[in-house]
Amino acid sequence: MTTVTENAVGGIVDQDSLDRIIASQAGRPGALLGILQRLQEQSRNKYLPLDTLEYVAKRTGIPQSQVFSVASFYALFNLDPQGDHIVAICRGTACHTRGSRPLLQRVKLQLGLRDAGIDADKVSLTTPDLQFTVRTVACFGQCALAPVVEVDHAIRGHVTEQALIREVEELRKRGRR
Repeated sequence: MTTVTENAVGGIVDQDSLDRIIASQAGRPGALLGILQRLQEQSRNKYLPLDTLEYVAKRTGIPQSQVFSVASFYALFNLDPQGDHIVAICRGTACHTRGSRPLLQRVKLQLGLRDAGIDADKVSLTTPDLQFTVRTVACFGQCALAPVVEVDHAIRGHVTEQALIREVEELRKRGRR
């Protein structure tokens, strides 16, 4: 078993596993998307390291630039390690007008996250201990429930700062998955 990728956070991805995933998608429409999705699912921290993308390009014959373009274009792919718990805050118009920005600022403060002074609407920040990733999304399509927050794939509506603080603290107490 030859090691292709070894990193401190994502664990070891072996060449045999990569080759099996690539072979399972060969000849299928959208094969690259399927390969990247399966690789990310198997990554402990749900991301695609650069050396893995390079290996996929080499084995599939797809140019590296195209593999990287696909991985960086689609929001479902992550190029950085993700936390064990994901807090996604809606930044759509209804959520914005009903207080999603203060929710974002409060959870960032609570987790000690800084985004280099950039006040962008598109945020994806992970705590150094990889326990939490906080990100924003354009819209969940749940405007009647604004402000909306998704915590570990569960939608929460009419979220208050106090409720979000409590939920994050409960997850923090439980520790890493």
